[in-house]
Amino acid sequence: MPIAPVSRTAVSDAVYAGLTEEILSGRLVPGAALPSERDLAEGFAVNRHAVREGLKRLRQAGLVAISQGGRTRVRDWRRHAGLDSLVALATSGAVPPARLIDDILQMRAAVGADAARLCAERASDTEVAAIVAAAEDYPLAPVPAEELVAIDLVFWAAVVDGAHNTAYRLGLNTLASSIAGIGAERFAGLLEEYADRAAHLALAERIAARDAAGALADAQHLLSLPLRPSLRPSLEPTCST
Repeated sequence: MPIAPVSRTAVSDAVYAGLTEEILSGRLVPGAALPSERDLAEGFAVNRHAVREGLKRLRQAGLVAISQGGRTRVRDWRRHAGLDSLVALATSGAVPPARLIDDILQMRAAVGADAARLCAERASDTEVAAIVAAAEDYPLAPVPAEELVAIDLVFWAAVVDGAHNTAYRLGLNTLASSIAGIGAERFAGLLEEYADRAAHLALAERIAARDAAGALADAQHLLSLPLRPSLRPSLEPTCST
């Protein structure tokens, strides 16, 4: 296989990813000063422009800040990072994967239910038709986990688009990226509502009927299935003695 030169963008991505891993894992603690640009460039074996681009992205993500004296210092990601760091968290180990899955499912349930309510009130006829069509695509027989997750994403993306809420749409994009980062198959094992074609068709009908209260109730029930108490013990952190 021929090896092509690494692009400048790919190099800065590597710097960003490497430093993000160090911060989210706790190896670089809040308040710690990062090495100089020259030292970072030598450590990563890249040019200083790539380091600057990587640091710029870290600042935009809320993971570092420039303090007095010009030093770049680590910020507490739990206080300053945004949803765009969720994908990195999925692979860094900063939060146990099982706990992160639970957190994602809780956010998914809250946002999805309210999006269904708003969708019933705001969606155009064309958007409603897309939602009904997406519900009809749920399989009648078992399919591979990745395919099921993809079908589900199409349905909920149509619902969120019909809600006309930009923040919800951006949040869905982040959740979808995080699910991909953790592994779709791990979610498919928890999300029994994925395979409930009748429930999704019923929700689509609520939206088509402009029944906002009914759509909210149906979506809350549907999205709360993977959060049932029987899953909780396996998601609790193990206490050390």
